[in-house]
Amino acid sequence: MLISAAMVGSGGFIGALCRFGVSGFIQRNPSLVTFPYGTLMVNMVGCLLIGLAAGFLESRQLANPDIRSFVIVGILGGFTTYSAFGFETFALLRDAEFLKAASNVLIHIVAGLFLVWIGYTLTSK
Repeated sequence: MLISAAMVGSGGFIGALCRFGVSGFIQRNPSLVTFPYGTLMVNMVGCLLIGLAAGFLESRQLANPDIRSFVIVGILGGFTTYSAFGFETFALLRDAEFLKAASNVLIHIVAGLFLVWIGYTLTSK
């Protein structure tokens, strides 16, 4: 159990650093600061990657449970940040940016689920 927790934790560290880099890179563009594009990009890429990883690892049974947890729960769980999504959507609502808040929710949910399906479909056949 301790080894599994250490693998998930180290994967989460890697994922969090990647999230910080990608989101920060996108949000540095002054024209993009009025909408949470950095989190949107991280979550969409994360959805695609988790679909690819799950489809690939499950269909080929290539990884033991610890490796699967390291990649899916650790790295990709640390990379995708729906807690940031929730807070940023709340902030948009708080600031009466209702259309931006609704757009943020709709894009994250619909596109995210679609990208998980694409990734899983591409790797599980």
